[in-house]
Amino acid sequence: MIRRILFAVFLVVACATGAAADTYEDAVSTAAEQGHAGAQNELGMMYSKGQGGLPQDYHEAAKWFRKAAEQENAEAQFNLGWMYANGQGVPQDAQEAVKWYRKAADQGHAGAQGNLGVMYHQGQGVPQDAQEAVKWYRKAAKQGLAPVQFNLGWMYANGQGVPQDYQVAMKWYRLAAEKGLAQAQFNLGWMYANGQGVPQDYQVAMKWYRLAAEKGLAQAQFNLGWMYANGQGVPQDY
Repeated sequence: MIRRILFAVFLVVACATGAAADTYEDAVSTAAEQGHAGAQNELGMMYSKGQGGLPQDYHEAAKWFRKAAEQENAEAQFNLGWMYANGQGVPQDAQEAVKWYRKAADQGHAGAQGNLGVMYHQGQGVPQDAQEAVKWYRKAAKQGLAPVQFNLGWMYANGQGVPQDYQVAMKWYRLAAEKGLAQAQFNLGWMYANGQGVPQDYQVAMKWYRLAAEKGLAQAQFNLGWMYANGQGVPQDY
């Protein structure tokens, strides 16, 4: 039996901005000590990743994220929310994570919007609320975040928080798939294989399964093999 559509809720992860020369570290540290919110956030990232000659130290990272977050730096608010959500440098606390994600999300931070959607979707730190999850997913998806576009597509495909609509699900899956997200490529292939939101088309299904399979997604590799075994979209080939 061909494997069914994939469910995965994606969190957006915090990202370091880069550079590691000693002079850069000194400049960031000096600016952070002087109260520059952007430098405080950057210093937090350096501690969280162990970059710039600094040891990896989540407690120090959280300390600097908090200083910047309290100055309304949206990136730092997002990062501090991530630390609370994952118990890095602070006790794990879903409600605190939601608090800081919301502050960043209200400033338009796409990653925070996406992660706030996940918290509502899963009922972490807030009552589970699919409609509220969709609201925040949509804000982040419109900013182009592929993992959140996938999440929004899944909500439409399954009628969670919105009326079930396969065509809209296809729209969001396709946007994520075109950015290379394997799970979206798999789900897009599944919808073509089963004629959900589009006319059934095994050849197009094969195309998307293959792209996901080449990224190592086991479900896609299985379905691709199944289609070869059954001659769907390709000549039968055991």
